[in-house]
Amino acid sequence: MLPATSKLCAAISYRHLRNMTGLRRKAAVAISQELSRLASRSPGPSTWIHQVRRRSSLLSSRLEEKPFSEMEMSYIKQGEEALQKSLRILENQDDWKTETVAGNGDKVLSKVLPDVGKVFRLEVVVDQPLDMVYGELVDNMEQMGDWNPSVKEVRILEKIGKDTVITHEKAAATPGNIVGPRDFVSVRCSRRRGSTCVLAGMSTTYGAMPEQEGFIRAENGPTCMVLRPLPGSPSRTRLTWLLSIDLKGWLPKTIINQVLSQTQVDFAKHLRQRLAR
Repeated sequence: MLPATSKLCAAISYRHLRNMTGLRRKAAVAISQELSRLASRSPGPSTWIHQVRRRSSLLSSRLEEKPFSEMEMSYIKQGEEALQKSLRILENQDDWKTETVAGNGDKVLSKVLPDVGKVFRLEVVVDQPLDMVYGELVDNMEQMGDWNPSVKEVRILEKIGKDTVITHEKAAATPGNIVGPRDFVSVRCSRRRGSTCVLAGMSTTYGAMPEQEGFIRAENGPTCMVLRPLPGSPSRTRLTWLLSIDLKGWLPKTIINQVLSQTQVDFAKHLRQRLAR
């Protein structure tokens, strides 16, 4: 179904592509080809994943709204890549192992992927409507350090179009300084299709934010959060968080696994407290 959709979109947009020149036309063609390639090898996506991928097929048409530089197009493509990789990981339900189950039902699972390493998946239900959760995680992104003890600071370095941002995040030191100061530079993209929202990201390089003194530059991604209304209870939100991080430095895997799974459990607790206010 998805490959056919990609071909149809390509045919419809052909007359628009003919009117593009230079970099914009090359970028539109490149992204269209990339989406078609990803679609052709993706195993039967579930309904909500398919909806999000349909949203991505509109990307090339949005290029007509504003001309992007070559660097900006590179970041947009990185965001799309993070989204597609994350969805492929989540749609494969095999081999997930339970790491933690909290008393309220919050659950952290994990699996090891050959090309990514160990990834963690948080599954929780938040007693707040999707728009409120989305607003806190996207619109108020830079305030995350105010309520999430795992985060010291989140700063938006650049906005590209409506859906893509470059961020710098400083992670707070863990108790006992088991894991020292880390920071991340990431490209993030948000997609909203119907009742499903996906916030995806991965590490990137940004010339204006080189490595900082006193911090180890860690890497993340592909990573994403998926928000959906709870079936039968639209005022509640099901949140799935795929976490993939390389903390760098000399750290035993047992400590890394413990820290990352606990980070996800703590995130859910503090997000609920934030929304309740």
